[in-house]
Amino acid sequence: MQTYLFIGGGKDGLSITAPDGAESVQLSRETYIRDTFAVGDYAYITFYRHEELTPEEVLDHMVKHYDAWAHLQPGGRQ
Repeated sequence: MQTYLFIGGGKDGLSITAPDGAESVQLSRETYIRDTFAVGDYAYITFYRHEELTPEEVLDHMVKHYDAWAHLQPGGRQ
């Protein structure tokens, strides 16, 4: 089993162990669907998104969290 990032729902932002190759995972009455974000041919991350989020909403969610994280870093954007 490997650890994956969970996006959306009650487990948002947590890295949780999931069975290898599982297309979906049920956690605390919430269903998360396995998805992949790829850049080019070789760079990608596999994560689980809450079943109510579309891939577009996941990307928007990731960008907002990254922006907030960058602002909180020492010397981060103002």
